[in-house]
Amino acid sequence: MTVTVSIANMPTVRKVRRESTEVSSCLKYMIFGFNVLFWLLGLGILTIGVWAWSEKDIFNNIGKVANIALDPAFILICVGTVTFIIGFTGCVGALRENTCLLATYAIFLSVLLLFEMTAGILGFIFKDWIKSQATIGFQTFIIHYREDPDQQNLIDWIQEDWLQCCGIEGPKDWDRNNYFNCSSRVVGSREACGVPFSCCKRKPNEIIKNKQCGYDVRKPGFAFDVTKIINERGCLEAVEDWTEKNMITLASYCFLLFFLQILGICFAQNLRADIFAQKAKWH
Repeated sequence: MTVTVSIANMPTVRKVRRESTEVSSCLKYMIFGFNVLFWLLGLGILTIGVWAWSEKDIFNNIGKVANIALDPAFILICVGTVTFIIGFTGCVGALRENTCLLATYAIFLSVLLLFEMTAGILGFIFKDWIKSQATIGFQTFIIHYREDPDQQNLIDWIQEDWLQCCGIEGPKDWDRNNYFNCSSRVVGSREACGVPFSCCKRKPNEIIKNKQCGYDVRKPGFAFDVTKIINERGCLEAVEDWTEKNMITLASYCFLLFFLQILGICFAQNLRADIFAQKAKWH
């Protein structure tokens, strides 16, 4: 028995095989790999925030929290949740070629991009209002300095590591705290008329931090030169100076962030178009 193969049909077979898929593997796994990192990052941030809240027993006393929006752990939970959701929709949407998840991913990025641009424009227009709100927030941190370890660590980091400052406008702002108020000496507070250790200037080759370096520095008749011990510049002035010095760097980071978000939106839409084109062939 003789089998005859028509050579004329071979180009058609090659053409069908070449056009068997419209989905770009490179684009698919680029979106997948990039968003896996965001997914894991969001999960990590969310876990840290939830752990911090559980350590402070906030879940059982959430109604008693005065300024929940200023709680660093709450901010971590919000940031971690948003990052986790965006990373999940992009990662799973690309891997499973799910057009619904990819559309959700693109929408989330678009809303986030719009929010960031709106916040930037409004922040520039209403910078005085932003300044006043930041002052109120910092005052709240000072008042509750000893009550919340997260807020205490945050304000210590701002004063000591980031800006090398003390208080909002200066060391006198620590009178707002019951422990550091000069009148608290009557009730036996050793920190009365002082400031936190994070206000103290760093000494060369200092290995162990002196936690009592801020004691009595605001007390009338203090025997030592206060300017050599603590930072007298307020954090509000310090953050304005820092922003001016790093304006180009901040603008570069913002531009890079906007570019990556726009790129993510375009990639997701292109992948959706490829998937729809492939499905159209099946029908």
